[in-house]
Amino acid sequence: MSSIIVTGASSGIGRATAELFLAKGWTVGLLARRGEALAEVAGSNPKAITLIADVTDPKAVQQAFDSFLQQAGRLDVLFNNAGIFAPGGTIDEIALDAWYQTVNVNLNGMFLAARAAFAAMRNQTPQGGRIINNGSIAAHVPRPNSVHYTATKHAITGLTRSLSLDGRDLGIACGQIDIGNARTPMVQGLNDAAVAAGREPDPSMAVEDAAKSVLHMAELPLEANVQFMTVMATTMPYIGRG
Repeated sequence: MSSIIVTGASSGIGRATAELFLAKGWTVGLLARRGEALAEVAGSNPKAITLIADVTDPKAVQQAFDSFLQQAGRLDVLFNNAGIFAPGGTIDEIALDAWYQTVNVNLNGMFLAARAAFAAMRNQTPQGGRIINNGSIAAHVPRPNSVHYTATKHAITGLTRSLSLDGRDLGIACGQIDIGNARTPMVQGLNDAAVAAGREPDPSMAVEDAAKSVLHMAELPLEANVQFMTVMATTMPYIGRG
């Protein structure tokens, strides 16, 4: 079977994806900061490799990828998933610390993971692999009061396009999955805030359905690639949202 590293594997979409890949027999690198949560995901599965690292720490990210390669032998897929949604507001209301933190995790962290994966895939035999970046519906249209999150997710689309181009001659495919309102703690927090403000919560979908979409992208042969996929709660405000 194949091997994958999932960043942000301790909760939400990352956890659901890691659990699905483990159930399908993949060797899965579980990368996140919280060791106890990763241990829960890994359980007693011998194909789960726990990688405790902060994606914003270049040295820790490289060490995690090196450790995975030593144990798994190669890296076939990276699901570049780790991200945050810091407290929102209009641009003048968002704290600068929230902006810097969002950029550091959602952009710098995804850059560092993609960088380590690209190098591994370039230098392994046989050469190649696949990078799947977790974008967002926000990579196309923003939700209100989310300039920090939206800006980083638009940047991920640029990262995806550049990696696709630069990896073409190296057998490295790159695609992006844009997920809308999977029932994660982040989405639940946004919906709780909406209810507290007297608004209806947005429709949502099972996080497992997002994971199935990642699996479809990952299982394709390298001669085929899903460049961009949108999977979302059917009735969420996306088409015509603005």
